Amino acid sequence: MKSVGGSEGQELPQLPSGAWDNPVCCGPLSPPGTLMVCTVSGAAAAQPGKAGDRTPEKAQLVSVSACCLQIGRAIRGLWRTTLTEDTAENRELYVRTALRELLLYALFLLDICLLTYGMTSSSAYYYTKVMSELFLRSPADSGVSFHTISSMADFWDFAQGPLLDSLYWTKWYNNQSLGRGSHSFIYYENLLLGAPRLRQLRVRNDSCVVHEDFREDILSCYDGYSPDKEEQQPYGLLNGTAWTYHSPEELGGSSHWGRLTSYGGGGYYLDLPGSREASEDALRDLQEGLWLDRGTRVVFIDFSVYNANMNLFCVLRLVVEFPATGGAIPSWQVRTVKLIRYISRWDFFIVGCEIAFCIFIFYYVVEEILELHIHGLRYLSSIWNILDLVVILLSIVAVGFHVFRTLEVNRLMGTLLQQPNTYADFEFLAFWQTQYNNMNAVNLFFAWIKIFKYISFNKTMTQLSSTLARCAKDILGFAVMFFIVFFAYAQLGYLLFGTQVENFSTFIKCIFTQFRIILGDFDYDAIDNANRILGPAYFVTYVFFVFFVLLNMFLAIINDTYSEVKEELAGQKDELQLSDLLKQGYTKALRRLRLRKEQVAAAQQALRGGAQETQLEDFSSTLRELGHTEHEITELTAVSTFNQDGNCVLDEKEQELMRQDPEEERMTLHAETENLGQAGESGPEAARASGSISEEFYRLTRRVLQLETLLEGVMSQVDAVGSRLQVLERQRQLTPSPATEPPLHFTFAQKLNIFLLAFP
Repeated sequence: MKSVGGSEGQELPQLPSGAWDNPVCCGPLSPPGTLMVCTVSGAAAAQPGKAGDRTPEKAQLVSVSACCLQIGRAIRGLWRTTLTEDTAENRELYVRTALRELLLYALFLLDICLLTYGMTSSSAYYYTKVMSELFLRSPADSGVSFHTISSMADFWDFAQGPLLDSLYWTKWYNNQSLGRGSHSFIYYENLLLGAPRLRQLRVRNDSCVVHEDFREDILSCYDGYSPDKEEQQPYGLLNGTAWTYHSPEELGGSSHWGRLTSYGGGGYYLDLPGSREASEDALRDLQEGLWLDRGTRVVFIDFSVYNANMNLFCVLRLVVEFPATGGAIPSWQVRTVKLIRYISRWDFFIVGCEIAFCIFIFYYVVEEILELHIHGLRYLSSIWNILDLVVILLSIVAVGFHVFRTLEVNRLMGTLLQQPNTYADFEFLAFWQTQYNNMNAVNLFFAWIKIFKYISFNKTMTQLSSTLARCAKDILGFAVMFFIVFFAYAQLGYLLFGTQVENFSTFIKCIFTQFRIILGDFDYDAIDNANRILGPAYFVTYVFFVFFVLLNMFLAIINDTYSEVKEELAGQKDELQLSDLLKQGYTKALRRLRLRKEQVAAAQQALRGGAQETQLEDFSSTLRELGHTEHEITELTAVSTFNQDGNCVLDEKEQELMRQDPEEERMTLHAETENLGQAGESGPEAARASGSISEEFYRLTRRVLQLETLLEGVMSQVDAVGSRLQVLERQRQLTPSPATEPPLHFTFAQKLNIFLLAFP
């Protein structure tokens, strides 16, 4: 706003001789007897002569349109990024926009970290450890534990001994009852949910072919497990679910990836009764009825427990595989998950984080849509933009699964409460909860890596990405050569040691074993015992070619490229950095506070005359004698709030008001200056104290800041004079004279002369 007064074209009454015109109201001093016209200017100048043509309805529509435009610009500014703004020719705008994106993304990263870690518990590991020790290492009377099962007889010893002892806890250690009904509380703290389930899968008798030389001695043949060879006919006692096949759809089961192969979700099953005695009788019947025989390929023991102290579920699956070679291979799966949410105060805090997470996802979805709309398919040419899409997609999937998990847990808990003696199938939900946690872990990893996108405005931070991008072709060519040699040695190791060394028993294990050899983790004795001649030859040649030659070539490629990139960055011209931007902001803020503080002190000094009435002309003259410019005098004589009677003369009461206001402002500015000085230890003053920047640089910096301040004042004065003269000329109330009329527009050379005169 250049001047404040009535509407454009309104005339003011003639001022008396010697009166002082308020520069804030009517601009600079006017000659006596001149009619003053005050105008109002904003972002868009008003059209002369048309103000009276606007009806109130049209004026209201214009006001509403301007308000909507401002709101639209504010909303549009929320999604301002380096890809939506034209920052190619404006380095400062680029740095400011990148800094804004970085700060906003830091909030998103903090929110996703709280969510991810809020779903975990520090007690989960110990819960898993306690359950594993109980069910996997508790020995039977014969000394057999689950770890040491090697035959079907060992399985029955474990099932009828340590398994039942670990599942059913109804008494204290002194044989007193727990007093909790028929429910079992493992370790007195963990409620056994429902009934444990035993399930087995079998293969048919005709699943393989016996060689004709042995058909007289071997009458039956049972191959390894595969879905097409699975037995689905009843067998044995032919009564109950333990002897009748049930499909995966009937059981609601899912496949399991074991040590030997993958198994389906159907089979023959038995849900153990609610007491230890009844369960022991049921297992004895299965053993006597030969439930396990040559056709059995795997047995699953599934059950779930819940600890209310930590609000954690522990879903256990004990697996014993019976390969076609004979014997038994035990394995297990213990999943400790948090399925029930929103119980403690921390959980409700996580609810707030989840709401904020959804808001962030909506914000970034809109941002990606805008950037795709602007750049089209070229947007996908950057790996960082693809990473943005990956993080957003994973986040959307996480939100969807969270809703599904909550509904499914409520359904399962409702079923379990209605039928407490049935099998509680938490295996499916625990599996997907584990995959959900894995997805969140990957998403969080990508979210941290994405920070490199927002700090790329700093050349030091671009060294990693520039190095990898520069040597990508060299690394690709090297990788072809490396993996030819690597896979050749993997095939050699598998064929030489696969039958005797566990680490070389499969081709996949050979690959990981060779990576471990590169890192120094290997068992040389096992290789040497497997083949006394080719074992040492394999090891020595592999270490020489892969470790000493190929690995060092890989490091040399990266090292040379990094040296080139670092040399190029050192030779580049220094552009505006983040530290420069922060330093400039600090310096400007501190300078403006000090200038304002000096102006307040000058105003107080000008008011110390003690006269009961002060003419504003005398007040302005005092300020000129103190060495202040016309622009500063204009700011200091802005007395529209103190000259209450409008006579442009400050009486004693008005002077007192004017003294109090600068004093309060001076104290406020003094406090702000001290706070800013303490917070800016890395600013120019601290840098000057450390001797890192010369005194001349700071003297020039102060002069530039003074120049900027004077520029604002001169331009505002020029605009005010030009606007007022244009209005007077249109109304033909002022006759312009070539000798006295100021120019309506200053050229660049004229403005430069003004600056040189101000700063000789």
